[in-house]
Amino acid sequence: MVESDLPLTGVRIIDCVEGPLQSVGRLLADLGAEVVRVEPPGGSPARKRGLQHGGISLTFLAQNANKVSVSADAAQPDGHRRIAELLSTADILLADWSAGEQARYGFSEAELKRINPRLVSAFLSDFGRTGPRKDWKGTPDVLFAVSSVLSRSGLPEVDEPLLPPEFLAYESAAVQAAWAVMLGYVQSLATGSGECIDFSAVDALVQILDPVLGVGGSARGGAPITDLPSGRPDARHLYPIFATTDGWVRICVLNARQWRGMFGWLGEPAEFADEKYNTTSTRFQVTSTLYPMIGSLLASLTSDEAVREGQSRGIPVAELVRASKVIHNPAFIEAGSFSSLHLPDGSTATIPTGVFEIDDARAGIRFPIAAADSGNEVSIARDRLSAAVGVGSRPFEGLRVLDLGVIVVGAELGRLFADYGADVIKVESREFPDGSRGSHDGSEITNGFAWGHRNKRSLGLNLKSEQGKKIFAELVERSDIVLANFKPGTLQSLGLDYDTLAAINPRIILSESSAFGNHGPWSTRMGYGPLVRASAGMSSLWSYPEIEGSFSDAITIFPDHLVGRLNAIAVTALLLRRARTGLGGHVSTAQVDAIFSGMADQFALESLEPGSIQNTGNDRGKDAPRGIFPAAGDDNWLVVDVTTDEQFANLAVTVGHPEWRDDARFRTSDARLSNRSELVAALTAWTRSRAAGVAATLLQEAGVPAGHMVRAAELLEDAHLLARGVFGTMTHSQLPEPFPTNLGEARFSSVPQPLLADAPRQAEHTYEVLADVLSLDANAVDDLLASGAVQVHPAIAELREDYKKEREDARHES
Repeated sequence: MVESDLPLTGVRIIDCVEGPLQSVGRLLADLGAEVVRVEPPGGSPARKRGLQHGGISLTFLAQNANKVSVSADAAQPDGHRRIAELLSTADILLADWSAGEQARYGFSEAELKRINPRLVSAFLSDFGRTGPRKDWKGTPDVLFAVSSVLSRSGLPEVDEPLLPPEFLAYESAAVQAAWAVMLGYVQSLATGSGECIDFSAVDALVQILDPVLGVGGSARGGAPITDLPSGRPDARHLYPIFATTDGWVRICVLNARQWRGMFGWLGEPAEFADEKYNTTSTRFQVTSTLYPMIGSLLASLTSDEAVREGQSRGIPVAELVRASKVIHNPAFIEAGSFSSLHLPDGSTATIPTGVFEIDDARAGIRFPIAAADSGNEVSIARDRLSAAVGVGSRPFEGLRVLDLGVIVVGAELGRLFADYGADVIKVESREFPDGSRGSHDGSEITNGFAWGHRNKRSLGLNLKSEQGKKIFAELVERSDIVLANFKPGTLQSLGLDYDTLAAINPRIILSESSAFGNHGPWSTRMGYGPLVRASAGMSSLWSYPEIEGSFSDAITIFPDHLVGRLNAIAVTALLLRRARTGLGGHVSTAQVDAIFSGMADQFALESLEPGSIQNTGNDRGKDAPRGIFPAAGDDNWLVVDVTTDEQFANLAVTVGHPEWRDDARFRTSDARLSNRSELVAALTAWTRSRAAGVAATLLQEAGVPAGHMVRAAELLEDAHLLARGVFGTMTHSQLPEPFPTNLGEARFSSVPQPLLADAPRQAEHTYEVLADVLSLDANAVDDLLASGAVQVHPAIAELREDYKKEREDARHES
């Protein structure tokens, strides 16, 4: 698309990130921001880190596409002046400087405010700038351990937990960071002053990677993760995997319609004819009988045959493919998920294009970052955006959102705007209930729903009726944003596609998200997160490589929470463009592209060196000792992640083997790998005699990346997270007692904490919404209710009937 049409055109970002969160700037650059990547003379050290091909860092190229490189060393006077000059013209600073580095470079918060009073400064780190672990060193595996992700990964019959795919940690955190930056920037436009953001990767993973205090998939029935038993929970029954003649397929049967398709495919067995089996909770009670029947049915089919037959019957089915096959899949190629990237050595890599479609065009890689010291000049003179997107003290106050979203992506996306002041109206109906409202015990409101839909209002509206469509059109005319995550074509079938909405209100912004996106032969394929992971090659990477069929990703709902934030970032960018141009826009994302984007460097290397994507399991390789080690007690574990000679030397002293420092067998990473078994045995003996938290602290104090495995329930008492204010307490009128909840996405200097109002009961606010927005009195709503165009929660309907009866009685008495 034309670069001037990209939503963040005119926003300048100075990017001084050298570590693993460089994707933050890339996400914003994809949306059109001018991201100026500051590198020291000779180039960033990051150009030599990550996955390499012929001496070229594919990781660096993937994380820095669409950025402009300039040369300046913050530690030198000339470099300091150059960076200060750039910051004086900028809107946002991204930096992963430590507090000490920031002071040494002469860019204290007071100095940054003097240079540019409106600057949004985002400081990115593993553990944040406050709290008892602020000086700890993070790695993906350390973050998995301390954020509780590791405690849920693996299978109960295997002693060790399983390290998730490595890319998940920082690529997920980068999305949360980009969202925090957008919140800070919108707030700065509203207040006219700057913002300082203290962002922590571990805080982010607690909230974005299967959040302990967040809405879950419909199969969980609203139950919080904190209710899971100790040990690896066995979640394979939720989204079961079955062997075929040539591989594996996963099936997601989540609603009654899908079950009836499965029932027919099985030949309508009499023992499952009862309608009680239309509910997932009932079927989960008979998996020992039902799943062998399904397994027998599929065992004689190829994976392709199973997928075709299942999809034709309305049953969501997907093959578990190897990641190495993904870049050759015609469906993804036709959808535009992959592009060619020309490397400096003349070779061409296949790389994911990007996650956003803006106004029906890919907003992905436009140009690669230039070579170091290429002499790029950045104009100092520029016009800055000054118009705010909202009208109050919170970033989105004054905006109205019509939320058609369902399950996790839908819940999260609407909540992110409701938390910060938008009037989010959840549009729903009894005939097509939101799966996130489901519960295993019949509860109307669950903790999961209360978390995912807090601060919203609910309007019962029948979009299948002409009157219901007319009401929705009138709401669109008076709203700012429409959110939906239906299968492509659904909005069009309802007469609610973007062109129709924009004709009603040219300022409207539409956000859509689906499993496989709006384009390509798989666009209308049924899909949920577990099927997307299978199709993207992620499920095959999340298994014990030595145990066939040990797929362990059933417990996760990735990438749902991540995609909710991606769409929130893009919608906010479109709001900024609307402030500049007066026109709305349309963003669309595919869950599968969110996974591809996180694996961009891996896919690029696979295209150049086939067979490079491998399932590492708990053996990351490259150095030793690395991995999971048993600690004192039952099922307690410690991650140790040595990746440099210095870290190894520090570890050797800490665990009582200073002689290792001078032992030729351990002098280099290759030598340590060759003698890994001896190191692992000695380290295991040391960790077994210590509590995991104590061992992790000793190693971290010595400069060795380490982390103890924290369980979900333990997070709520974690001293570091409590010190950083990650959690709060909320109540709900339909729940018996207060319960914990996540608070803000980062520690902000002025962005308020999220609102914590009740999530709505279904159609609870129909009278209220139609009065507020369309000025309809209660009698008019009664007429719409009688016609079937709107719906009202039974408790509200009862109150209305009582009121009418009282009025009637009073009239008779008078």
